[in-house]
Amino acid sequence: MPNLAHPDMTVDGLLRSAAVRDPEGLAVRTEHGAWTFGELDALADRIAAFVRRETGRRPGARVGVASVLDPVFAAAYHGVARGGATVVLINPLIGDDGLRHVTAAAGVELALVPSATAARLARLRGALPALETVVVTDPADDGVPAGCLPLGTVLDGPAEPALGRPGGADPDAVACVQFTTGTTGLPKGVLLTHRNLVANARQTALAHGLGPGSVTVNHLPLYHVMHLNSALDAGACQVLCQDPDPVTSLAVAAGTGATHYYGLPARLHRLAADERLPRTAPAARGGTRLTAVLSGGSALLPEAARTLGDLLGVPVVQGYGMAELSPLTHCQRPGRPHRPGTVGTPVPGTECRLVDLATRRPVEPGSLGEVQVTGPQLMAGYLGEQAGSHLGPDGWFSTGDIGSVDDDGALRLVDRVDDIFKYDNEIVSPGRVERVLARDPRVADCVVAGLRDPEHGRAAWAGVVLREEPGARAADDEVLRRVVARANEQLAPFEHIRAAEVLSAVPRTPTGKPARGRVRQTLAERAAFRSRPALRPFDLLQEQTMVTFVNKLTVHGDLDTFLAVKHKLTAYMAAQPGYVSHQVMRHAWHSNVYLELAVWEDADAHQKAVRSDEFQSLVKQLGPLASPEPGLFETVEASA
Repeated sequence: MPNLAHPDMTVDGLLRSAAVRDPEGLAVRTEHGAWTFGELDALADRIAAFVRRETGRRPGARVGVASVLDPVFAAAYHGVARGGATVVLINPLIGDDGLRHVTAAAGVELALVPSATAARLARLRGALPALETVVVTDPADDGVPAGCLPLGTVLDGPAEPALGRPGGADPDAVACVQFTTGTTGLPKGVLLTHRNLVANARQTALAHGLGPGSVTVNHLPLYHVMHLNSALDAGACQVLCQDPDPVTSLAVAAGTGATHYYGLPARLHRLAADERLPRTAPAARGGTRLTAVLSGGSALLPEAARTLGDLLGVPVVQGYGMAELSPLTHCQRPGRPHRPGTVGTPVPGTECRLVDLATRRPVEPGSLGEVQVTGPQLMAGYLGEQAGSHLGPDGWFSTGDIGSVDDDGALRLVDRVDDIFKYDNEIVSPGRVERVLARDPRVADCVVAGLRDPEHGRAAWAGVVLREEPGARAADDEVLRRVVARANEQLAPFEHIRAAEVLSAVPRTPTGKPARGRVRQTLAERAAFRSRPALRPFDLLQEQTMVTFVNKLTVHGDLDTFLAVKHKLTAYMAAQPGYVSHQVMRHAWHSNVYLELAVWEDADAHQKAVRSDEFQSLVKQLGPLASPEPGLFETVEASA
């Protein structure tokens, strides 16, 4: 393995070292002010003292910290680590189910979160028995939620500076639990050690060319520890741009003398397509010291990269990694030429190989295989799973991504293992089919998945978002037929799109990737419910997504009367157009609590039925008997 020299210390040592080197140097800037390395370090000391008092100095106590794009996160993250506890990263943008899962699974007992997240945690406290204290890290307009503490009051106690390894902490101890996005199931807790994070901070700083004079603009929805820690390792200043407008972020870059601009592909795509960009790019180009635009999280379209590179006059650099790898493993280098479509070579200290999906033996350069990685940034394991279970027999970690490596070692990603499928005995890459579709000027966005085919195994299904065109045009289904025909001319026979439909939008994961898993599950549900051939060319045109009506009913009247009225209501609904199936379940422990699930072909059919006079009459009869908690849901997981 290539050698990598990185400090042998706990992760909060990155902040301490930066403060010792340059206490008056600017660490973080926002529109509201600036914080020096010394000021952040002092705040981390006070948070560390509070964490110790609150957790009884128990090593590894779990403390939730919301990754908001705010300087407080930087101090809280390193303060919790300095206090001897384990940081549990909380994404404040996730829904209540995700918030409850992350907090409960990690056993969070103390949380430092903004007021909006604190209010949600307050509502969920009954399902979070381990959670004892919630601290609000921002000033709430309507006050601190009941049962929570303002940050100012918890910092009144004395600081306890921690030099070297605080509390005798081991660099190989778990410093952080970061949850995956959960696109194929519940999010999994990734256990990252101090050594993982410190090593990846150095790897990222080297790969991105960061140094003491660097100024990075983080135009991101959340504060990512990769950007935080690499900047601290390099002694660079971070500018946090919270305004979602991509053109505004360029003005921020120009006004702060940025050298590096970090953005998610979804935002960079919007920036490249923004009609204001050609007018504003020259001013931004002349007002910055910009050396690179850096993208990660999902693939950036080559057209967008070319547009940004040409207008801004700097390379647009892509990287690759995942939570399990702290996260960076590959990166194109800002000062070196790179091949379009690749994510670069391994960062220092990292080894990468590709293995055959069937034999698991390494493949030659240029051949497709699953990406495997090893290095000092590789996680300790998954929360709740046996140590070492994430590794193969020879110690390599399988990423689940399919790609190829060229002769120079640059990695080109193709798809996820779960996304590829076989038509007869040929492997089909949805990503490749999507790229061909995306070249059609009539296509605004698209997603491809494998649809069950009883004769060939699976075949390509495409969901296409069509561009709006001025003037009259043919019906959407006819435009779609032409788009598919053009794509099929450029695809191998086994890659041909056999079924397609027009979508209003492509479902995407929180990181902007096409949510192919959700698409597959929806297709599977359709096949399961409709009992029709799983593949019929273009018979899915413009169908609406099946929906499920879920209603929790708590009975407080006569049970027999309730069941009689409920039976009449069910019989009426079953006779209505668009009805698919119905199920009622009773709680195993509370005999007066029922859960009703009714599947409908689409939301419009359901709404038409519930607006009818007969439905409303029956609902009024139920009113004195039970309290309903209704909701309408779209399926995100199914199997067939």
